Amino acid sequence: MSEGLIDAARALLDLCRTKRLTLAAAESCTGGLLAATLTEIPGSSDVFERGFVTYSNQSKQEMLGVTAAVLDAHGAVSRETAEAMAKGALTHSGADLAVSITGIAGPSGATPGKPVGLVHIAAASRSGKLTHQERRLGEIGRAGIRRATVLQALTMLGELAQMQ
Repeated sequence: MSEGLIDAARALLDLCRTKRLTLAAAESCTGGLLAATLTEIPGSSDVFERGFVTYSNQSKQEMLGVTAAVLDAHGAVSRETAEAMAKGALTHSGADLAVSITGIAGPSGATPGKPVGLVHIAAASRSGKLTHQERRLGEIGRAGIRRATVLQALTMLGELAQMQ
């Protein structure tokens, strides 16, 4: 696990402790790397409430309540799905803030208009704030895409926590 990820996770956990906020994560293409990064830090259980690894469309529907209509209309890798995943993580947890990640880590899986390295990240709060970022990271390798995405998700959670 890279020091950059650990440092970002530690800073987020410290901020959330100060503000008495808890976190949930809904991950697809990162496969639990965000949850693993947060839980690498001793004492993270007072902030990190739970994680959902929803790799398949069926799991996104069953665990997070993403509708088939959203998936059919926009696909799993889309702003709409990322936002529905973040909202679903809030609904299905006791957390104050949630982040979701969906994308194409490669080396396969690209489709026209959705290249390897495309990720959508959404962060949501119980207070109703919802943010989204689309990143086109390019073909920097599966591990590079996953690490860069987790770092961006940690950053977005930190920004959302600051607003609370």
